[in-house]
Order: sequence, then structure tokens, then C-alpha cells
Amino acid sequence: MTPTPVASLARTHEVFNQSTPWADVNLFTTNQPLQDALRLHVPGLPLAGLTALGAEMGSADMQAHARLANTHKPQLRTHDRFGHRTDVVEFHPSYHALIGAALRHGLHATPWSRQDTGYAHTERAAGFMLFTEAEPSVLCPVSMSYAVTPALRGNSAIWADWSKGLASTQYDPRLALFSQKSALTMGMGMTEKQGGSDVRANTTQAVHDGDDAWGARYRITGHKWFFSAPMCDAFLILAQAPGGLTCFFLPRVLPDDTVNAIRIQRLKDKLGNHANASSEVEFINAVAWRVGEEGRGVAQILEMGTMTRLDCALGTSGLMRQALSIALHHTRQRSAFGKKLIDQPLMRNVLADLALESEAATALSIRLASAFDHKDKSEHEAIMARLLTPVAKFWVCKRGSVFAQEAMECLGGNGYVEEGGEGVMARIYREMPLNSIWEGAGNIMALDLMRAVRRADTAAALAAELAPARGAHPALDRLAGALPLRVDAMTTEAEARRLAQDVALAVQAALLLRSAPGAVFRAFCDSRLSGDWGYSFGTLGAGANFDAILARALPV
Repeated sequence: MTPTPVASLARTHEVFNQSTPWADVNLFTTNQPLQDALRLHVPGLPLAGLTALGAEMGSADMQAHARLANTHKPQLRTHDRFGHRTDVVEFHPSYHALIGAALRHGLHATPWSRQDTGYAHTERAAGFMLFTEAEPSVLCPVSMSYAVTPALRGNSAIWADWSKGLASTQYDPRLALFSQKSALTMGMGMTEKQGGSDVRANTTQAVHDGDDAWGARYRITGHKWFFSAPMCDAFLILAQAPGGLTCFFLPRVLPDDTVNAIRIQRLKDKLGNHANASSEVEFINAVAWRVGEEGRGVAQILEMGTMTRLDCALGTSGLMRQALSIALHHTRQRSAFGKKLIDQPLMRNVLADLALESEAATALSIRLASAFDHKDKSEHEAIMARLLTPVAKFWVCKRGSVFAQEAMECLGGNGYVEEGGEGVMARIYREMPLNSIWEGAGNIMALDLMRAVRRADTAAALAAELAPARGAHPALDRLAGALPLRVDAMTTEAEARRLAQDVALAVQAALLLRSAPGAVFRAFCDSRLSGDWGYSFGTLGAGANFDAILARALPV
């Protein structure tokens, strides 16, 4: 019997009919829905910066950094080898490379110094989405540093000392005095173990300790149950002062160059978001300065929560886009049953449905960002910012997890595997629930919507927002006509989630009419508003123009 040649055996391990990694692509120039959403709201927006960011975030190098930063999780070092308390978190070098890139592209507090352009928040929103496609975890401190500005201005002395560092694009990871660093980042600490979203149940205590150049100084004793990015240079926290729940500025290094008494108890072992350190901390007579008035802590810090909620919608939209791109890229190369997956009728339906969802999320998120650019000059934009923040945060983030699962299924077993280039799909799936939970879960957003619609001007503003789409589709006309009446008549919390869903769908449809081709607009309205749709992705009606939708979603 003749033995089988070794060369023949080796051929059993040939790899074929596998897709290549989605890498070394420009995430901006390949994203027509994002470009068109920007053109709608900022027709003259310079695109060079976003084009450069899209190329960098789509590079294989950045994908490698994303993988390494999530594989090698942050490590807590509470003490040194001599027993001294240190309370530091060590990160893999890839974490620093990523967050350095985010600051270099101005995704943190930089827009506040560029407001005179009229589009700083919208441009930054697009950049935030592009960066999220590469790696969302490190954006936690970036988002908080962006959001802190409106609240921190409540203490003019601290703002004067810290504003330049917060806007700087030269990342500096050292634990050092603020005046010795090239850039600064900030976090926040509101929730406690007994209260969660009910921050008025907080028990952390603040005792007045005199006054100095930064104003009223306090001693803080208590804890925080979720204290993300504990290596930030300072934090805004809530604590009970004699006058009630109050906002405080808590630096890690005090003005006398000593380390503040912030004790990191442990890091959270999370489902996803692995590159970011989320911690539990205790304050043992820590030093902080009051921001705003005593007893006005929730109002003072509320604007910070509003900005981070915008980032939740942006982040989920970015993750949707990346999951869709990977699914399209894979199905264009993988064959089954005699033809490419993307040519299979059922797969085309799934991919087209995902593409509609992704574009609608992008359209709504960019619309919300544009409202922040103009809310101080336009009453309509101020109302839209107030209304659409909980709506976008609720609906876009709720859609994220089921979207990621369906996109993962397009890759079959390869999508479920953590290893290699396509392991990013599993990482996206684990990341998706976070934006829905962080900064207020679904019920909190529904309650925020209730507060927004109780204002007398909300229904009229929503009607004005939807007016340009009247007559374009009968289902949208029916929904748009009914929504203002429902807003005026809203009396029970039990209906708030349904209202958030319907406002989101109506605004998304109206935006797609103005920024997307007719095939996208009609398929969205037919499926989401007319009921020509099932209960899962891939159930679009036969009248949908799959060719046009897929060609728009990702150029070949």
C-alpha cells in the first residue's frame, strides 16, 4: 500500500472561502449615510479632519490596539510592595495609544473652545462615532471630559485653572498636579450601592472645611458604587451637604501636590467594556470644592448627564455601523450553496434591514448633536435637545443589542469567536448593552421624556420638526399627525416607553426623507411605520429595493 504523500495531507489545512478582515479601510469615506447626515445639518462642514480620523480608526494598527487593550484588562494596584497605599490602575500601552488618539482628534472637551464655528458639537459627534467603530471602551473618560464643561463652569475659579488642560489635545497619563500636565481628563461619581439612579438616596457626606482660591472647600466621606475611569485627574461627584445634595469637584492630586483620599476598593468585572476601568471607591475625609449652590447638585450636574446621554446614542450608532460593515464585508466574500452569501435572498433581506436600522440611528444621533450646536440661539433647537436626548438614548440604544446579535449571525460561528480580526463582532455584542444601561436605563429615559413633554411648547415643536415630511408617506402622516396630540395628552408613565419609540421612529423617518435616497425612506416607512415587517430583522416586504439599499450601505 502506497503511503499518502505529506504534501497531500497538508492540503487538508488550506484555508479558502473565508473572508478577509475588515481592516485598512477609511471608516468615513465608506460611510455615505454619515456623510449625508452631516451635509443635511452642516452643509459646509470641512471634512478633512473626519477623513483623517476615518483612515486612522479603520487601520489594522488601531484594530490591534483595540484587541490588546481589551485582552489585557486594567489592573488595580492598591498598595506598593512596601505597604504604602497607591490606588492606581495600570493599563496596557494600547489603551494609552487609543485614548491619546481620541484626545489628539479633539473628541473630549475641545468642542467647547470651538463653539464659534457653529458646528463643533456635530463634527465632534461624527468623530466620536468613527472612533467607536474601532474601540468604544476608552471613550468613557473622553465622553465625561466632554460632558463636564457646562457643570464645571459653576465654579469659575476651578474652570479658569482647568479649562485649558481639559481642552488640550496632548494626552498625559501621569498622576500629577494639574498645572504640571499637558492635558487633563475628568470623570464623575453619582451612583451609590443603595440608590443607583435614585441619587437623592445618596449617603456620602460633605462637611464644610473652609474657603480658599477655589471657593468653598469640603471634606467628603462615603462611597461610590460605579466610579468609571478612576485614573482621571478629577471628578464631579454628588454628596449630602448641610443644604442638601450638592455637586463637588474632587481632584486626585490636591493643590499642595498630595494625593487625595480616594480609595479604590475593586474594579468591576463587566460583561464588556473591558479596556475601561470601572471601580468602586471610598472617600475617607477626601477634599473637594463645591460647584454651584448647596442643595442644587442634581440640577448642577444634570447637563453633564445630558451630554453623556448624547454620547450613548452616538456610540451605539457607531457600533451598529461597524457591525453592519463587517457583516457586509463578510457576506460579499463567503459562498454557500453555490453563490455568495450576499446574493442569497434571505441574507439580502437581513442585511438591508440592518442597513435601514443603522442609517436611521445615525440620522437621529447626528440630528441630536446638531441641536446642541444651536440650542443657545434657537428655542426650537433647545426643545429638540431636551426632547430628543431621552428619545435617542432610549431607542437607539435599545435597538443595539438585537442589531449586534443579527449582524453576528451573518458571520455564523466565526462571529461568535473572540479570536482574530472578526473577533471584533463578539466584542461589539458584549459592548452593546452598556450604552442602554449607563447614564440611565430605559425607564429613566422614559421618565425624562415625560418631564420634557409636560412643557407646553413641546408638542408644537415636534409638529414643526416633522412638518417638512408631511405628504411623503401615508404611514408617516398618520404617526406625525397623532404624536403632538399624544404628547399633549400624556398623563401616565406606563405609556412613556411607547411614546419614546414612536417619536424616535417618526423623527428618523422625517430625517431619512431629507438625507437618504427614496428607496431607504420608503422601506423604512413601510417596515417600521406601515407594519409591513415581522418581529425580527430580515422581514422586509418584497417591495423593498434591496439592491439600492445594500449599494448605499457600503460601497464595493
